[in-house]
Amino acid sequence: MTQPQKGICAEPNLHAQYLLLNVVDDDTQAIREKLARTLALFDHYDEEHYEAMVTGVIAVGTQYWPELYPEAIPLHLYPFPDMQCEDRCAPATPCDLFIQIRADRQDICYALGLAIMDLFRLHVELVDDVHAFRYLDGRDLTGFLIAPNNPRGMKKQSMALIGDDDPEFCQGSFVHVQRFRHDLRRWSTLTDRQQEQVMGVTREHHTDSPESNPSAHFVRMSVTDADREPLPLINQSMPFGDMHSQGLMFVSFSSSASAFKTLLHSRIFGDDAGEYDRLLDFVSAETGAAFFAPSIHFIRNHAVLKPIKTQPELER
Repeated sequence: MTQPQKGICAEPNLHAQYLLLNVVDDDTQAIREKLARTLALFDHYDEEHYEAMVTGVIAVGTQYWPELYPEAIPLHLYPFPDMQCEDRCAPATPCDLFIQIRADRQDICYALGLAIMDLFRLHVELVDDVHAFRYLDGRDLTGFLIAPNNPRGMKKQSMALIGDDDPEFCQGSFVHVQRFRHDLRRWSTLTDRQQEQVMGVTREHHTDSPESNPSAHFVRMSVTDADREPLPLINQSMPFGDMHSQGLMFVSFSSSASAFKTLLHSRIFGDDAGEYDRLLDFVSAETGAAFFAPSIHFIRNHAVLKPIKTQPELER
């Protein structure tokens, strides 16, 4: 039975480790095999440290996918939608592999990350390594809740995972990743009321702010499709930071390749009146990459080297 990767629809954790990797050799069969072995590492750490609630996701970059799996390419495998309008920018920084590790123990995230890097060390270079954490009751460092409207239960699966209408990629998911840098010093100069105007909700209870406007962050994030239905997208973003710099690792999963592009357009370009996401005046995207996270069955099945079929010799 086809199963999705556990981390796509998992409940939030206290810690996350994000690894972005570029492949440096042409041994695609080795990469296929080691992706399957990474799944085994997830299972091992989950069993050995069950109290940590370990989950993981493996995703392949949209530009690297045709090289790694040329015989099976998702129909709507689009590159990251690089966008810019005035001083608002969503840069594209393509990457070959994205590995998300989440757990309720930071040391387990770190140990699992070391094991994965040791597994791939001859084949990849580390592009980015970000440790993120749950802040208070699931808030961004701006002080507001992250993705409070994420669906739950079966609705979450239908939004994040491809269904039976595409059997080869069933239970797979389109993944988009951005690393945002926050200007918290500038953000802190705003009053609580001004911050709530930017966000469009109240800080404490996440109810609509009476002064909400079309440029408010949660208004621009609440995009619907042509049928006025919410975009099929799960937001698993988590904050990161130290005493020098702070930010947000934006990670989304979707059953649709175009959902993220629609969301990003709403934030960068805004509506017909040019009402863009005001939060972008205080945060800036430094990276952006698109990936596809196939099912567990797909990764394991394609890790096996298929025997070459030869035509039997003609009888003499």
